[in-house]
Order: sequence, then structure tokens, then C-alpha cells
Amino acid sequence: MTRIAFILLCHKDPEAVIRQARGLAASGDAVVVHLDARAALADWRLLQEGLSGHEGIALVRRRQRCGWGAWSLVAATISALRLGLEQFSDATHFYLVSGDCMAIKSAAHAHDRLQADPADWIESVDFFESGWIKTGMREERLTRWHLFNERDRKRLFYASLALQGRLGIARAIPADIRPMIGSQWWCLRRATVEAVLRFLDARPDVRRLFRWSWIPDETLFQTLVRHLVPREEIRSRSPTFLTFTDYGMPATFHNDHYDLLLGQDALFARKISPGATGLRARLRDLWASGRRDFPTGGDGRLLHGFLTERGRIGLRFAPRAWDSGGSLGAGRELLLVISHKRHVAKRLMGSIKHHTGLRAFDYLFDEEVADLPPMGGIEHGLAKRSRHRRATLRLLYELHATDRIALCIDPSRIDLIRDVMKDKAALRLLEIDAGIDDTYLRAHAVRSALAGESDAGLDLLMPTLRQQMEAETRELREAGFAGHYRLVEGAGAEENGAALRAFLEITPELARDIAETPHLFDD
Repeated sequence: MTRIAFILLCHKDPEAVIRQARGLAASGDAVVVHLDARAALADWRLLQEGLSGHEGIALVRRRQRCGWGAWSLVAATISALRLGLEQFSDATHFYLVSGDCMAIKSAAHAHDRLQADPADWIESVDFFESGWIKTGMREERLTRWHLFNERDRKRLFYASLALQGRLGIARAIPADIRPMIGSQWWCLRRATVEAVLRFLDARPDVRRLFRWSWIPDETLFQTLVRHLVPREEIRSRSPTFLTFTDYGMPATFHNDHYDLLLGQDALFARKISPGATGLRARLRDLWASGRRDFPTGGDGRLLHGFLTERGRIGLRFAPRAWDSGGSLGAGRELLLVISHKRHVAKRLMGSIKHHTGLRAFDYLFDEEVADLPPMGGIEHGLAKRSRHRRATLRLLYELHATDRIALCIDPSRIDLIRDVMKDKAALRLLEIDAGIDDTYLRAHAVRSALAGESDAGLDLLMPTLRQQMEAETRELREAGFAGHYRLVEGAGAEENGAALRAFLEITPELARDIAETPHLFDD
């Protein structure tokens, strides 16, 4: 008789994880939960209270600090698998899911499907010849030593790779191993999991190969299952349906995607929007329904791509993120440096990046040219970025796998501040209080195309410009925003350091170093 042990990897929203785990276990299946050690202690305690002692659910106590693309994700999976083998001796299958995954079939259907086909469901194609990797590093994922995480320590990550390339350093792949690659979401039989773990224990050279590789969750299990299991017992596809948007990000499913999801030849889907409460409730009910008659809807990836593309011309299948005023997300922080003197703000932002490594951007909502990564086109043009502000910011959080971003804005952008204040994200402001003299006003008028270099009427324009800037500053201060700090030209390093310390939440020493940035207020 089939019993699935779900390996549930999560890093946020403990209430949703509790509902998810209890719902899966209610069908008679088992769940092993691993919460990222980076999560808040309060989240871990809430998870313990909600799941400890619950029949069919086990919590991994020795948790990993998980980083995207890092070995820690594999280590977390292995720890959960070992616990699942120990705690649930009657589990026949182990299914890896995330907190964003939900079932799109009933438990009865899933059990029937796995019982009828004694195989392992894992996408596993040749690492070098399949073309599975579309962009970025290929061979170097395995043949270089990846000592730093690209998302957390980008500069060191690429410096290390460049140095290894110059020195001709290349790691050897064990002769009996043929590297494979595929989706990290799989469902394996108990015997396969046991064989993989035994192999890793017996072969430290193979474990070391993947321990220091890049994105090993897409290669380790895919390689070892193919190495240990006969080809005819492998279904080289993921049992979890996922697709990507036209921005190259994993598509998020919303309330009106229910019928599309049910029609897919898969057991689960990723990613279900946290805000899609209606869809989540229907899918929880579906898992417990006992239903066995499911429609076939064809290739969901093609259908999703077609319908979302049509949404641009008014035949919407699901709202675009910016149409629904999407949230930046709870737990995220946006730090805004506000100044009319853009060169001063940029100089400060450069110093902040240098001293803290914070993901920071200049005036991306005020200037046409912005140093942004590829984002599917939304990064091109000030008008598009400004029209889709939350979407732009949300993509930056996701692309850089961070919950903390800083950017510069003009004081006239108080509408952006008010917009974000309504969001779930935390917001802090640092106003740069720098003197505005006539020389600066003249240069500003020329840069803004309000006047030419030799415009004789420029003197008549100056009072209006000054009044406008003063009014914008006054409106900002009178708005009474919480978390509003000021960096004042002429103030001492101690005073400005205190403002930077509160704004950035850094040590007094680091704040003082930034406050003493050479020529910070120079024109």
C-alpha cells in the first residue's frame, strides 16, 4: 500500500506551513518539515507549537541555513530524508516539495498513480549534452570550486572563478559518474532513497564533487538516481508542474488558475501565490476529496504562456502583477535615500554598497538610464519602471534572492513612499539635508531641460525652482512617516553616524565610516 513521506522545505509563513503539513498528513501520508535556519526564532517556535506531537509529522531539529544554489539545500533535503526513513518505516515514496507547492490532484489519485507505476519520478538528462542549462555557467558548475554563494557574496564568487580560470584549476569528475541535471522537485521510491544515501556515505569523492558545486539540488539526486536505478524504472520528468513567466521567473498561480492546474499531468504545482486564498482552499479540499476523475488539459506551459501574453491586450486569463497592485511581500525591507542633490545620494549609496554589500540602486524611478539586470523588458525605460513600480521592485528582490534593497529617489516621489507604506514590506527613509545654492539650481535647470546653458531668462526661473524644492522637502517632513532619518550637511560624524546606524541597522563603527565618506557633500 502506498504511503508518501513529503519532504517539505520552507523558509517563511509558518501558519501556511502548518496548514499545508496537517492537510497532507490527514490523508494518512507523512510529512517531514525543514524550516530554514535563517527564519526568525518566533517562526520556528510557532512551527513547533503547531506541529510537534502531530501524528505523521516530523520536524528536522538540526536545521540548515539555506542559500539559493548552495549545498545547504541538499544538506537540508538529506537530513529530512534520513529522519523520514527513521520515523516512517512504512513510507513507500519520498516526495520533495516546497512551502509554495500544493497538490493539484487528490491523495487517492496520487496513491493510485504511484502504486500503478513502480518507478522514480525525477527529471534526469545529460548535464553536458542536453542543453538543459540555457544561460550562465555550464561545465564550471561542476569543474570549479564554488567557495562563495553568488547571491550573498557576488564579488568574491566571481573573483574566485576568475582566479581559478587564470590558474587552470579544474576539478576532476569521478570516472564512473555521468553527471545529470534536472528539476529539483522529485518523487523517489524508498529503496532508491536508501541506495542514494548509502552511496553518498560510501563515496566521499562523489559527495565532495557536489558539495563544492554550484546549484547541486539540480544535479546530485538527478545524477545518482540515474547511476543506481535501471533506466526503465525512471520517469525522467518532475511530478510537480511549474512554468516560467516571460520575465524568466517561476510563474505564480492565482485563484483563477484552478482549472488549468487540474488539467496538468502532474500531482503538485509550484508556485501557488500566498495571496491566492481561494485557490489554496480549493486545492486543500481537492487533496482530501477522494476524487479520481481528472481532466487532461494539454501542455500547461504553452497554455499559460499563451493566456498571459493575451492578457497584455485585454483578454486576461490572470491579472498581471502590476494590474492587481501586487505586494512586495511581508518580511522584506525597502530603504530609500531621498535627495534633490542626486550626485550626493549616489556617492552615499556607493559608500553604503562598499561597506555593507547591500543590494542598492540609484534613481531607477527618476532617471532613464538604470543599471539593472535583465528583467524581461520591464527594466527598459523610465516610463515602464515608474508605471510598474511594485513589479519592478518585487523582481529585484526575487532576482537577487534578498529581502533587503536600497534605492535613491527624488523628494518629489512622495507618491512612491505612500504607495509602499500601504504594503506589507518594511520601509525606512534617509533624507539628505544638503544646501541648495544658486549654482546648483542653475545646473539643475539645465539638466532638466528647463533652460539652456545661456538662457537669459534663467534668473527668473530660479525662485520658482527653489520654491518647488522647498515645498517638496516640507511635504516630506510634514507627512510624519515612521522610520524617517536625516543626514545633515555640516553635522558631525557622530550625529550623521547615528542616523545611518538606525537607517541601515549596522554597527556604530560601520555607520561612522560611511558618515566620513570623503567629499560626500561636495558639488
